[in-house]
Amino acid sequence: QVQLVESGGGLVQAGGSLRLTCIASGRTFTNDAMGWFRQAPGKEREFVATITWNVGSTYYADAVKGRFTISRNNAKNTVYLQMNNLKPEDTAVYYCAANLGGTRVNAITVVDVWGQGTQVTVSS
Repeated sequence: QVQLVESGGGLVQAGGSLRLTCIASGRTFTNDAMGWFRQAPGKEREFVATITWNVGSTYYADAVKGRFTISRNNAKNTVYLQMNNLKPEDTAVYYCAANLGGTRVNAITVVDVWGQGTQVTVSS
């Protein structure tokens, strides 16, 4: 019943910025958590960032700390990923993810719902 829809991906030069948006539908999030993963061709899906819905605690993968910022609008059931100083190694399909029990979404094993993904391509 819960669905996640991502948007905001595209092509950008190294050093540029993009802002991804994920909108959840089907229910109002309260005791939940949302996050972002990414997957490059031939590689496993990896954790990027997560945020809890109650107190807004955030966690980031080491590779994106200081460059990416996750935030949310509880009333809109929406999570954002602001990506600054993008690097070619950030190129991947980015997936929104949700855990409906409040567990921070930092591993594939705790994901209850996946979005369809949005492509981010960073050129040199």
